[in-house]
Amino acid sequence: MPVNNDFSKPQRESAFGIIVMGAHTMLKIGKASFFLFIIAFVKMSSTSFTYLILSISAIIVFSFIFAYLWYLKFTFFLDKEKQEFVVNKGIFNRDQVIIQLDKIQQVNINQNILQKIIGVYGLKIDTAGAHGEEVSIKAIDETSAYNLKEHLLNSRTATEVQSEIEQENDGTAETPFLRISAWTLFKVGLTSNYGQSLALLAAFFYTVIYEGRQLLDAFKINKDEIQSTVTGMLTIVTVFILIACLLIVLLIINLVRTFYKYFELEISEHKNTLLLSSGLIAKKNTLISPNKVQITKYSQNYFQKKMNMLNMSLKQAHFGQSKKGHEIQGNTLEIPGCNPTERDELLKMILGEAPLKGKTFIPDWRFLNLPIFFKLILPVATFLIIAFNVPEVKPYIGVSIAYLIIGILMIYISYRRHQISVSQDFIIKTSGIWDISNEIVKPNKIQAITTFQYPWHKGVDVGHLTLHTAAGQIHFKYGNYTEIKQLVNYWLYQVERKNENWM
Repeated sequence: MPVNNDFSKPQRESAFGIIVMGAHTMLKIGKASFFLFIIAFVKMSSTSFTYLILSISAIIVFSFIFAYLWYLKFTFFLDKEKQEFVVNKGIFNRDQVIIQLDKIQQVNINQNILQKIIGVYGLKIDTAGAHGEEVSIKAIDETSAYNLKEHLLNSRTATEVQSEIEQENDGTAETPFLRISAWTLFKVGLTSNYGQSLALLAAFFYTVIYEGRQLLDAFKINKDEIQSTVTGMLTIVTVFILIACLLIVLLIINLVRTFYKYFELEISEHKNTLLLSSGLIAKKNTLISPNKVQITKYSQNYFQKKMNMLNMSLKQAHFGQSKKGHEIQGNTLEIPGCNPTERDELLKMILGEAPLKGKTFIPDWRFLNLPIFFKLILPVATFLIIAFNVPEVKPYIGVSIAYLIIGILMIYISYRRHQISVSQDFIIKTSGIWDISNEIVKPNKIQAITTFQYPWHKGVDVGHLTLHTAAGQIHFKYGNYTEIKQLVNYWLYQVERKNENWM
């Protein structure tokens, strides 16, 4: 697509988008039928090999025909009078997507390996709508991509935008105020995100086991022989070796994920927006407006505290019940490896100042009752009943006792960390057991407030508070109910008095 400062007329993507879309379609088909092709390739006769090649060729031809038709039907333009970005797409069922410019939360400018080879960028527009990412442009040149994102986020004139682009090309653009080094990323990989890496590893093993069973059935291999061989190899030594290998693999996965996603992470300020740039292979540039950030969060565990680093996340609006998990996650921008000074600079840019904790409210000791009963006493009692009646289970009673002790300790730490701090301009919710998180929200970002009290807690004046924002909910449990009601009245008064927008 040629460089164009005027997006008021419908225009197509770059013609290179046919290659990108065709490759994307082939990849989706290949993922869905990978093991089918392996089975067909191994089991088929030599005379049928030609049909396999023809089938693969047909998929390639179909993918690029589909990509060409998509390219012809996909157009976009900017309606300056109505302040809307309009996209027409669809081959057989025509769709028109209309996005109000003031509803755009972030614009991502990405470049994967294929796009880097052919010299184009991908542009993704995200709003707070129920469908997550509203628009994805597969191929657009660099200047047009940054030109378009300026129109979408700031609605400025073409002259202003071109002036800024020329300024950037001359090397006078603002330098990033935050850079995350490779050494910092290495420390981040060592100290965080083990839950996500463990889930990824579990999903990988599940896929391998499932597909392996399919292959065993296809080749009619005796499963009992394989199972007996594996069982014979398992000894106490091999179990410890497997656990050690698993931990090493988990660590490697965590490091690879961290470097792949956050390599050369830089944050710079561009007029009224923040530009986040990162990525090892697929470079991603994300632009957001600070005033559209709903909840600002930073977290830190014991090791990160010793290393003087923490992780930040910026949560933007979403309708959680209507979105898929990965889309909700896409509305949360992660910034790992900040030091306290960099955290305060970011907080000043997003919130106007680095908030200090005000009056702190802590939960009643009854916070401990339900978690201890339902998560510890009830399951341990059930296990002990089974253990005393089933001899094979009895040797593991010590494990249940250890589980009970560790569980009580974790719940108590959670109780001690659970608190909410209130100042004139900010609300800070603190929680966590290992990773201690602080969620910061301004009163004008609150969309609804819910208070709740169990009937048996009325006599002791204990209740619960939930702050509803467009980016999620903030809970404070088992607080003093009289104080909670006073806080609610204070926040409602603030919202009505200041009359500030939440977006």
